[in-house]
Amino acid sequence: MRGAALLNYKAHTLQPFVIFLHFFGLKWWRPKKHFQGHLSFYPRLCGRRSFGNLFVLGGLMKYIDWLHSWLENYVRPSVKVRTYERYKLIVEQHIKDRLGDMELDDLSPLVLQAFITELLQNGNKRTGMSLSANSVNAVISVIQSSLKAAHMLGLAKEYTADKLKRPKLKEKPVECFTFTEQKQIEAAVLSSKKNKLYGILLCLYSGLRIGELIALQWSDIDLAKGILAVSKSCHDSRDGLVIDEPKTASSRRAIPLPKQLLPILKRIKKKSDSPFVVSANGKPVSVRSYQRSFELLLKRLHIPHKGFHSLRHTFATRALECGMDVKTLSEILGHKNPTVTLNRYAHSLMEHKQDMMNKLGKLL
Repeated sequence: MRGAALLNYKAHTLQPFVIFLHFFGLKWWRPKKHFQGHLSFYPRLCGRRSFGNLFVLGGLMKYIDWLHSWLENYVRPSVKVRTYERYKLIVEQHIKDRLGDMELDDLSPLVLQAFITELLQNGNKRTGMSLSANSVNAVISVIQSSLKAAHMLGLAKEYTADKLKRPKLKEKPVECFTFTEQKQIEAAVLSSKKNKLYGILLCLYSGLRIGELIALQWSDIDLAKGILAVSKSCHDSRDGLVIDEPKTASSRRAIPLPKQLLPILKRIKKKSDSPFVVSANGKPVSVRSYQRSFELLLKRLHIPHKGFHSLRHTFATRALECGMDVKTLSEILGHKNPTVTLNRYAHSLMEHKQDMMNKLGKLL
């Protein structure tokens, strides 16, 4: 007995075994690859469907089993590596232990909202304290996306996650360095023997995000024309540095550099033994290690701690102070539209307007 006849024979001999599994409480089962496609009796027997190599018995699928399938078959092929890894981390850190063993149809609005409340109260596993509103909203996004897909595929009777109440986000103040602090940082970089620190200077005069800076190669900078092209970004992962697409479509952009910066970049390029602008021992540095280098620099200069992104905020603030129009600044920063820039730097714009009005007032 060979070929299809043999497989059909094996499939039929498995029927009593599948019935046993169904009636004695096994909720899901992954059959061997060579039986797939020959268990057509299975959905009819259990009243459910098969998804890839995952068979659902009696509709009693655990949430964690669906999450793993959803991540691999729906999320991974359609998003950036960074987004997939972030979703996977959210599942492992926040959802798995609390909701993973529950069946899909048991995830009622009340259960889900109680889970969100718990996260807001003591969701940080490391500290036992509350999880930030931003982090909780990220968890809600994963829950909503995964359960919506489960409902559309008929794995869950209802889609209930749309009723979840999201915590309100607190508007974070834009932190930038004072003019004096900026000059301290610049002087420290220019006197440093570590060429990799010159990336800090580049961010102060281009508004690059840290991922865009670390991924930047010398081939992306036309030193003759003074144009920097942003075409990629990067992030740290468990497997090392991952170079990916930029954050958004508008993040792809060409930035004209100040002519005063070009001689410095030419000098650094001559000394460089790497295709990457920011490197150590000829290799690109990780995002976290570069952030750490920046933190140590601030500490040495006795400047109050601010995140690396403050360099980008400082660039935007100085640009507005110099009279740059919002549309031009928006394009240089890679914002989707000028409204994003206006909302982000409204405070800086108001200060600039006040200065302009005070100058006008001198005519009185």
